[in-house]
Amino acid sequence: MPADHPPDPELRREQSYLDRARAELARMRAKTESLRDNATGGDRVSSEFLALSLHRRVSALADDPTSTLFFGRLDLDHPIEGAERWYVGRRHINDELGDPLVIDWRAELSTAFYRASRTAPMDVRRRRRFGVDRGRLTAYEDEHLDDAREIDARSRILQDEIERPRVGPMRDIVATIQPEQDVIVRSDLATTVCVQGAPGTGKTAVGLHRAAWLLYAHRDRLSRAGVLVVGPNAAFLDHIGAVLPALGEVEVRHTTAAALVGSVPVRGTDSAATAVLKGDPRMAEMLRRAVWSHVGVPTESLVVPRGARTWRVAATVVEDILGSLRARGVRYGAARAMLPQRLAHEVLLAMERAGDSPDDRVQEAVARSTPVRTYAAGLWPALDPKRILHDVLADPTTLATHCEGLFDPAEQAILLWRNPPGSRGAARWSAADAVLLDELADLIDRTPSLGHVILDEAQDLSPMHLRAVGRRCSTGSATVLGDIAQGTTPWATASWDESLTHLGKPGAHVEVLDRGFRVPAAVIEYASRLLPHIAPGLGLPRSVRDNPGRLVVQQVAATALSEAVVAAARAALAEPGSVGIIAPDAQIRALSTALSRNRIEHGVLGADHGDIEHQVDLVPATVAKGLEFDRVVVVEPTAIAAAEPDERTGLRRVYVVLTRAVSELHVVHCAPLPAALS
Repeated sequence: MPADHPPDPELRREQSYLDRARAELARMRAKTESLRDNATGGDRVSSEFLALSLHRRVSALADDPTSTLFFGRLDLDHPIEGAERWYVGRRHINDELGDPLVIDWRAELSTAFYRASRTAPMDVRRRRRFGVDRGRLTAYEDEHLDDAREIDARSRILQDEIERPRVGPMRDIVATIQPEQDVIVRSDLATTVCVQGAPGTGKTAVGLHRAAWLLYAHRDRLSRAGVLVVGPNAAFLDHIGAVLPALGEVEVRHTTAAALVGSVPVRGTDSAATAVLKGDPRMAEMLRRAVWSHVGVPTESLVVPRGARTWRVAATVVEDILGSLRARGVRYGAARAMLPQRLAHEVLLAMERAGDSPDDRVQEAVARSTPVRTYAAGLWPALDPKRILHDVLADPTTLATHCEGLFDPAEQAILLWRNPPGSRGAARWSAADAVLLDELADLIDRTPSLGHVILDEAQDLSPMHLRAVGRRCSTGSATVLGDIAQGTTPWATASWDESLTHLGKPGAHVEVLDRGFRVPAAVIEYASRLLPHIAPGLGLPRSVRDNPGRLVVQQVAATALSEAVVAAARAALAEPGSVGIIAPDAQIRALSTALSRNRIEHGVLGADHGDIEHQVDLVPATVAKGLEFDRVVVVEPTAIAAAEPDERTGLRRVYVVLTRAVSELHVVHCAPLPAALS
């Protein structure tokens, strides 16, 4: 029988229901397109806003024929809104009468699909999961939650979906969300959640799905305030970029942690010791001192000629005004804007004491007058973050003044520019400098806050960088994702409590995910040999997959390394799915040449590439974090570790690259492996 007509009568009925849902989705999209094309408002601006809103709605109603519109069904003990049967899918679909055919996975009723169990059935009699292949239903699997005699068994459909080969960007996990993941996904908007997740526990997917759920549950607020996803690099953003659009969310912005603070081109580099100090939280106080040191001390009275009279404000009174403005706790720029008004108010008081009756218009005129503006600017000058940082780092006396009691002379010597450029315009700013410039900009003018920020690989950010992210959600909330064992920077955190404090969210709740759904047991057990050396005290992750995966460790002669990698790539290509070849950054070019010479088509991931459309990707070890491939070839782990500034960071980098595999890990090396792996 043709694939379009399943032999099982029940499966045929379900496929017919899917066909109907697909037709209704097409109708909904066509109707919205018609409204968009004919959108008119009260004026041009209103019409454009309405058309844009409808265009976004059209995008959200797009149908991917390679996937299914629903993946589960709930049969309830008691009807809700007159129905006992509900289909759960990626978006809400209704018929022409407005009756739901499919409910959004984010709807409250859908919670039961993810969390119901025999001990807590949540009014669910039967939960059905569907197997899918290229948009057609291929199987179904029923779980009877009201039958205590039924034996608990791991869902085969669930396992198949988790292990399904992948090529290209990360997929959504709406069909496979686990109860502990769903709790995090549906955390309230006001709650900042930190997820400590071992490799393969789905922490990144959980964060993205939380963004989608928040936009569903708090659409009006977040459509105004905005949601931002912050990732470690461009390759990572390309990898996750398709998840939210597949869930109907097309308005979420993505950026890298570096681009978030990218106000200047980064052309310089710092030593590890310098970068660690520039990321130290003490820098915040040092920069605060540098900014506020520019407020002057009045030595002369303010003189304001007006008509036939001249009005004076004594220097002692001005000094009190400056002190009160500094004590208000506002930004430097906001206080600077207040100063002319405060000075003008003192002039008005003098006028009243002389018998005049000035009003608010007079105060505004005085505040805008040249004498007041010139006097105020002399005491409270406009500031440029680049000039401040240049002056601090280039001059040992200025640096020592602002560092007093914070950094000792040896630390100041590390921070000081060795060869100060002639001008701030010629400065070769480093990545750590860009973070400091962001701090300075916020000290001068408050950084606008978003409604929610998803921060991935948070363990790698310095305290100062965490402050920069925290400013973007100072009045909102955040989802913080990471794994302390995967920290690969010299300033990587050893404590989530510490990181959350720097982020400005000290009361955030920390959730631990340790059940691995992506990394098979053979791989995670091998990589976990490193944990006692890189994250003592951290619990060991455990794989819950039936398939243990495959592990190959192969030592070859140095002269045969490239040939062995090519052979491993060919063997991996014999199976469907993606292949990642992760190697030391210094060996990427040579390996790319070897692959091309052997006619193995491949992409090269990196800061300037972001190409993940090939079945084979060559991945520098420094950009592998957050990525996943069906089969991974890791080249020369010892060289990967040696490229890092210290042994612990090097072993953490190796831990990261070893845990990118979904099905198979093949380690190729000529140098002896790190002792923990030998």
